[in-house]
Amino acid sequence: MKFAWLCSHESYQPEDLVTQAVAAEAAGFDAVLGSDHFHPWVDDTSAAGFVWSWLGAVAVQTERVLLGTSVTSPLFHYHPALVAQMAATTDRLSNGRLLLGVGTGEALNERPLGFPFPGYAERQARMQEALEIMHRLLQGEKVTFHGEYYTTETAKLYSPPKGSVPILMAAGGPKSAAFAGTYADGLITSVKDPADTVAKVIEPYRKASTEAGKEHQVLATRWTVLADGPDQAWQALSSMRGLRAPGRLEATDPAELRIKADQMDRAEVLGSYTVVPDAAGLIAAYQPLVTDVGADIVSIQVLSADPLAAIELIGKEVLPKLRSWQKVQKPQSLERSRVPPSRLTGPSRSSAEPGAARARVRLRPPPAG
Repeated sequence: MKFAWLCSHESYQPEDLVTQAVAAEAAGFDAVLGSDHFHPWVDDTSAAGFVWSWLGAVAVQTERVLLGTSVTSPLFHYHPALVAQMAATTDRLSNGRLLLGVGTGEALNERPLGFPFPGYAERQARMQEALEIMHRLLQGEKVTFHGEYYTTETAKLYSPPKGSVPILMAAGGPKSAAFAGTYADGLITSVKDPADTVAKVIEPYRKASTEAGKEHQVLATRWTVLADGPDQAWQALSSMRGLRAPGRLEATDPAELRIKADQMDRAEVLGSYTVVPDAAGLIAAYQPLVTDVGADIVSIQVLSADPLAAIELIGKEVLPKLRSWQKVQKPQSLERSRVPPSRLTGPSRSSAEPGAARARVRLRPPPAG
């Protein structure tokens, strides 16, 4: 089991998040993840750096931690082939440490740039095509693809990844979880009620993944607020308060989400987060993700007035306790999660160039720590 620190690009400027990433590695985290949004959740106390530039900077300033997105949407403002190229480049810069987290996105990433944001059925259909394109490119194919939504013509990555790049997909319900099990290499899911998440998300994912002949990889996340009392908690989550505003998936302007969030009762907003005062509270918040959910990676997502102090605290007092609860059985590694694309995607409407060689997937050893 690995433990990740989430660098929230909606909350901090990218240069500050590079500092957080370096501190997280020093504190003993196994992975550093970055969120990927064009617009943040509010317009007053927020940021919105480009995660892929930031990942390149973090790659050259760290040595051990896995790096990843949580999550990138490869559907509209990013063409899936471009995402594959960004992922491959980052994997090379990090010497084979990238995992790619993807999701179907929000309107605030697409509509500001003139793209539509259709209903979930179309976004899922787009994701199926996107996953096929990304998998095949990352595995070295020269890809000609003519789908309903995307087209490539003899596309190929001439700076391929160092090794296999696992693609994990975010899901919050049984249908999307089963889809992730069928077409992606792993699952990313946010945990509020562990038993509910296991029943409605993780079990459908595992069933579909098993039926597809794949190993299971689960990245479980949970938002917490480290604060002494409601006033400090409200300050700590200021940049994320729009995340709980009604209509967040359809909103385009962060100012709209700020207005809606500030019209809500503060207690209601705070009640949707796990607010804790100290390390013991953080341990209690994340223990179920270790003991009940049984995740392969636990993403620790903490809103705090002093994130560097929070990272140090977690490294010294929280991670050792969480590691003591790990199962004795060694978890399946991300590096072994790849399977032939035919088993990931099923029948294809696309064709590879005749005679195009499939790149050998070089399995990389897990980082130390």
